[in-house]
Amino acid sequence: MNKQTTSLFSNIKGDFSAGLVVFLIAVPLCLGIALASGAPLFAGMISGIVGGLVIGFLSSSQLSVSGPAAGLTAVVLVAITKLGAFDIFLLSVVIAGALQLLLGTIKAGTVANYFPSNVITGMLTAIGIIIILKQLPHAFGYDADAEGDSAFFQVDGDNTFSALLSAINHINLGATLITIISIFIILYWSKIPKLNVVPAPLVAVITGILLNTAFSGSALLALGSNHLVSLPVPSSFNDFIGQFTFPRFSEIGNKEVWITGITIAIVASVETLLNVEATDKLDPLKRYTSPNRELKAQGVGNIVSGLIGGLPITSVIVRSSANINAGGKTKMASMVHGALLLICAALIPALLNKIPLATLAAVLLVTGYKLCKISIFKEMFKNGKYQWIPFLVTVIAIVFTDLLIGIALGMVVSILAILRGNMKSSYYFRKEKYHNGDSIRLELAQEVSFLNKASILLTLDHIPENITLVIDAHKTAYIDFDVLQTIREFKDIKAPQKNIKVILTGFKPVYNIQNTPDLSAEEQTRLNSPQVHTISSGNHEVLLKELQLN
Repeated sequence: MNKQTTSLFSNIKGDFSAGLVVFLIAVPLCLGIALASGAPLFAGMISGIVGGLVIGFLSSSQLSVSGPAAGLTAVVLVAITKLGAFDIFLLSVVIAGALQLLLGTIKAGTVANYFPSNVITGMLTAIGIIIILKQLPHAFGYDADAEGDSAFFQVDGDNTFSALLSAINHINLGATLITIISIFIILYWSKIPKLNVVPAPLVAVITGILLNTAFSGSALLALGSNHLVSLPVPSSFNDFIGQFTFPRFSEIGNKEVWITGITIAIVASVETLLNVEATDKLDPLKRYTSPNRELKAQGVGNIVSGLIGGLPITSVIVRSSANINAGGKTKMASMVHGALLLICAALIPALLNKIPLATLAAVLLVTGYKLCKISIFKEMFKNGKYQWIPFLVTVIAIVFTDLLIGIALGMVVSILAILRGNMKSSYYFRKEKYHNGDSIRLELAQEVSFLNKASILLTLDHIPENITLVIDAHKTAYIDFDVLQTIREFKDIKAPQKNIKVILTGFKPVYNIQNTPDLSAEEQTRLNSPQVHTISSGNHEVLLKELQLN
């Protein structure tokens, strides 16, 4: 990866456009999650601002967007009720942030390397399906459920599917027309020469506002305030500042405060690691986010959010995927979205309150469709039963329960699918100090599962520059799809950046990975040589050791 690709200002035009799109989506989501959590509405905006500006700046992820998470609404609602006051709850958020900072420092984030790709793909697909199912009622003008609610059982008494039936009985013609026109704009605006420099979602939002203004004279088409964004409007600067709340530190000895903080830290950390892994999977440039640095960034963000009156923050895949779809390339997009939330909440909240929820539903419907296209299901079925069964279980479980339960079930099925004797060591690694032209040989064991992915990924990332790497699969009877994907990405993307020559040998046709043809006589001799060698490195001779890495 060249430096220009990840430079903060390398894609300023595209990142500003993407940040604007994410901002438009984030406003109702921040407010809706705050409403569902039983917290002040402005608390949702605070966490969105902190997620964009603070975590966006500190994170090593170029595309992840952080903010208040739907997965924490139940935890927050119960905690605020149990603790009895919002300012006491804020102390739990600060504690959660401090614990996340500690988790990142002790490198607990490496657990993310053990998430299998079929479960992550299942999570993305399920979220796409949930977005579509949850936004369809808003698209037809049935706004009984708050934006940001992703739970199957809703606060209004409906569930995800019964809400669709309720929407059919409460269709608002004006909202439906705005949705259809907005979707048309989002899909086709970019195809218009010269005009496509303006982001399509922004055009859709402006059009939605203008249409609703035009509908104001019609009792049949006009949208009431319950169909629009509802941001708190302060009457003065002092009122705006008064919306910030500070924790009640006198409750530091309260056992329930600590229990809530620990709960938030665990749930928020797991959700963040899952979402960052999923975001990296969606990244067209296949960049890698350090999970430990991400936990530290999230920890700092939650400390700041708790100190000034915000909700707990995690990385959120809905906004992250919208960022990618809108052309975001660096973390500048996340920071732009945070800055816009702050500016608009302070200066022009009344203007934002003119935006129809139907227009934002249109933006999210397109985002959701891109996450759960039929081609994704076809691809997973093509990869065999050990891929599609955990994938399908994850999708169904998340849609009918929630993110963490669905992921847990998917992980259990993945483990059961491959725990049939393949828990042996994954490879043998011959290691020494190297100079240009030397080689490393990595011999894969008889069976290699996704549980071996973390150690293989770590080893490949530490291969020195300017050498030859031989990956030998002659002895393997089974290699997990995740490991094959890791090897492919290393060979095609990471190895060329470090001037590493990768030789693949012994991979069976079923693995769908190309062996390196026409090895030179010298390379062939080295490949077949079983003995330990002594190789000179600079002024030192180092005995080549054979290490078994678990």
